[in-house]
Amino acid sequence: MAGTGEQDGQDTGRAGSGPWAPLAHRPFRRLAAGRLLVYFANAMAPVALAFAVLDTTGSATDLGLVVGARSLANVALLLVGGVVADRVRRTLVLQGSALAASAVQAAIAVSVLLETASVPLLMLLSVLNGALAAMSLPASAALTPQTVPSELIRPANAVMRMGINLGAIAGASLAGVVAAVLGPGWGLAGNAVAFGGAAVCFLGVTVPGATGKAAPGERARPLRELREGWREFTARRWVWLVVLQFMVVNAVIAGGVQVLGPGIADDTFGRGLWGAVLAAQMAGALVGGIFAARSRVRHALLLGVALTAVEAVPLVILAEAPHALLLGVAMFASGLALEQFGVAWDVSLQENIPHDRLARVYAYDALGSFVALPLGEMTAGPLAHRLGTGTTLLAGAALVAAVTAAAVCSRQIRTLTTGRTPAAAGTPHMAGTPHAQETPETPGTTEALPR
Repeated sequence: MAGTGEQDGQDTGRAGSGPWAPLAHRPFRRLAAGRLLVYFANAMAPVALAFAVLDTTGSATDLGLVVGARSLANVALLLVGGVVADRVRRTLVLQGSALAASAVQAAIAVSVLLETASVPLLMLLSVLNGALAAMSLPASAALTPQTVPSELIRPANAVMRMGINLGAIAGASLAGVVAAVLGPGWGLAGNAVAFGGAAVCFLGVTVPGATGKAAPGERARPLRELREGWREFTARRWVWLVVLQFMVVNAVIAGGVQVLGPGIADDTFGRGLWGAVLAAQMAGALVGGIFAARSRVRHALLLGVALTAVEAVPLVILAEAPHALLLGVAMFASGLALEQFGVAWDVSLQENIPHDRLARVYAYDALGSFVALPLGEMTAGPLAHRLGTGTTLLAGAALVAAVTAAAVCSRQIRTLTTGRTPAAAGTPHMAGTPHAQETPETPGTTEALPR
């Protein structure tokens, strides 16, 4: 449960109820600053690392091996990260992972600057980076509601996501400039500094109670704890339905926008404007965060899930009328819409999942999302070759619309409300219901779900 200002060192004198009110709480400010720096470093790292690999071997295949090694390690250890974050104090998880990531990035930077880097070495260090990211992601997401009072959870998530988006924009933008002017080795050194700064910020995150910490003397049972997390994940139909929806949406968007989009841009309006189009989506996300912070919509998850259909619009434009201005407007709208979903999703999880199991549910959520991305990326090209690029994009848009409509048909998604007190640690899950007082849907109750 979120603590009071007297308990956790929050600056209660400046607390308010506006969209920026969470920033009056010192633990939240420190957590937000740390996550901004982490996302800044994580956005900068792939660009700097790509140039480092290309400078070392000049091989796109080698680059794929290095980047793929990080992704595989990240996916493989996400569930472990969820268990650790629900068992060990989450602030310690964040501090340790940030310091270790700083050390790994420094090692990569030194090897590049001294021209001793090799593909096996970069793969090994990338695996370590992916593992550390898997450790920190569930902990950081689950810690947010502990840093503010319960009535500020919605604006806190909105402000947090705005900071993350700012960090990602700045990191991606700066990486290319640093790599071009100073070299990729110095870009990687900047990553090490950013991770170190994040660790310092996380030192200032103090929250009351023992959330995310095992009882004294309790034996670690990772498999049992994973099963507990799976039960929490599957016990509420709205949770796994939304994850299934986004498993499809993420695969389609990764293939349509990230794989087919650059080729279409090359053939039409050019690479420079393609970068502006992608930046428009991030700008939309920033504006969307402001709207989400001010929103008082009770059925926020229903609105967010429905707005996901906007993701189909850029695919249709890429297929039928690939003009930079039109596409930029669509991507801006996409970013704005997805931010409404993102905030609603975080708030819904934080208010309904017992917080001593929240990190494990976040881990299953992230696993579902990350697993889908390579599938979309690997199948988009072959499908476009066989069916045609336009047909593939239009089919993807139809698929996004279809899975969104299916999700909206769920009674639990339509009736779930936000603005409740977050679930306490150890609260038993309600089989198939988002709220204890709601009537469960008959099919697919907890007893019928897989463990």
